[in-house]
Amino acid sequence: MKQILHRITPWKAGFTGILLSIAAIALATLVAVAPAAATGVYQMPILHAGDRTWTIDDAEVLSRLTEGNLSKALNALQKDTGNEVRLVTIRRLDYGETIDSFTEKLFEKWFPTPEEEAHQTLLVVDTLTNNSAIRTGDDLKSLLTAEISESVAQETLQVPLREGDKYNQALTDASDRMIAVLSGQPDPGPPIVDTSLNIERTFATAEETDTGNATMVVIVLLVLATVIPMATYYFYQGGFLQ
Repeated sequence: MKQILHRITPWKAGFTGILLSIAAIALATLVAVAPAAATGVYQMPILHAGDRTWTIDDAEVLSRLTEGNLSKALNALQKDTGNEVRLVTIRRLDYGETIDSFTEKLFEKWFPTPEEEAHQTLLVVDTLTNNSAIRTGDDLKSLLTAEISESVAQETLQVPLREGDKYNQALTDASDRMIAVLSGQPDPGPPIVDTSLNIERTFATAEETDTGNATMVVIVLLVLATVIPMATYYFYQGGFLQ
């Protein structure tokens, strides 16, 4: 009998180790597929007019090369014209927030007075939905008009994003267009899109993927929460000896 117990006890320990491994894998899966945390205006760093920070890539979608090129170009714009442009990416918005309300609140946080906001432009992209918005200071509205801002947000940015979330190209194209306009040059306009092909979408949207991931996480955790405690109790109570 003692020999049998000696043989079973290591087996129990090994089984427990397997259960713990399964739990660890489940937790890793949860971390991997769980939706990214929302970003609130209060979480954004403090900036002021004249600061040399031109890009804040909170969503981490830009390469270092792109960030460097954008900063160089926007810094030159500020030196040549006094006009400043900030580019911001975030992973997702807080519940109840829209891209327009977030952009407006962030603009007011950074540039609270008429003097500070006069020569400022802020572009924000939410990478979960790829929605974007632009807020411009009063003194720049004659250059970067509402029509041009809308075109930059809905056309210049969106074409590369629709082609496969090409954030580096999208932000670069938007920056180049705004720099041209804010430098007093003619508006280069939106990119030319070939509409001859109409391919039906066969992939899930960000919202669909987000919902599916959340459902899978809940199912996995419910199964593990039920099976692991029962299995561990059963084996430690000598269930196999009965």
